[in-house]
Amino acid sequence: MVKQLLVYTFILAFSAFSTLIAQNAMSFFITSTGPVNGADLGGLDGADRHCQSLAEAVGAGDRTWHAYLSAAASGDKSAVNARDRIGNGPWYNAKGVMVAKNVDDLHSDNNMLSKENSINEKGQVVNGRGDQPNMHDILTGSQLDGTAFTLGGDHTCMNWTSSDEGSAQVGHHDRTGGGDNPTSWNSAHGSSGCSQANLQGTGGNGLYYCFVVN
Repeated sequence: MVKQLLVYTFILAFSAFSTLIAQNAMSFFITSTGPVNGADLGGLDGADRHCQSLAEAVGAGDRTWHAYLSAAASGDKSAVNARDRIGNGPWYNAKGVMVAKNVDDLHSDNNMLSKENSINEKGQVVNGRGDQPNMHDILTGSQLDGTAFTLGGDHTCMNWTSSDEGSAQVGHHDRTGGGDNPTSWNSAHGSSGCSQANLQGTGGNGLYYCFVVN
């Protein structure tokens, strides 16, 4: 009995240690929570801070984290491409699975992004189509190649500062659903609005991707 207890204790300890190692090596996740203020993320800076905070909470805050979000040109500010603000890769999820080797691989058919691999910082699978509630719409504001839109109205809820007017381009982390590009992880369709209710109404919850920059 004592021997069995020791073996069981060792297995639990090893599992916890393995999880800790994977999380420390983690360089990609979907936010487990959004700001609950719709697509008003406090701009790109606010979105980055949220990524950093969530990473710190699981012991992975020793590196710089950025949100995978594009922003439109505004005033004297140039457009920002999501693909240009996430470093060079490779990127691993909280379980140690490599989801992409580099930026080009991430935006190709070779990436390993899926419902099972595109998990949150806690290593949990995010609800997808068929789950209740569905939360597969992930905010990106981006085109298929990870660049910002230059035409066609608002795709970033006023550069992530609006929880009212506008629309946000979203991807499907589970690679299924509706829209122009239903299997796209980063550019499936636009949301019906920018409020929390609007985002939830089209199958989202204000979640987004975070990547390690360095």
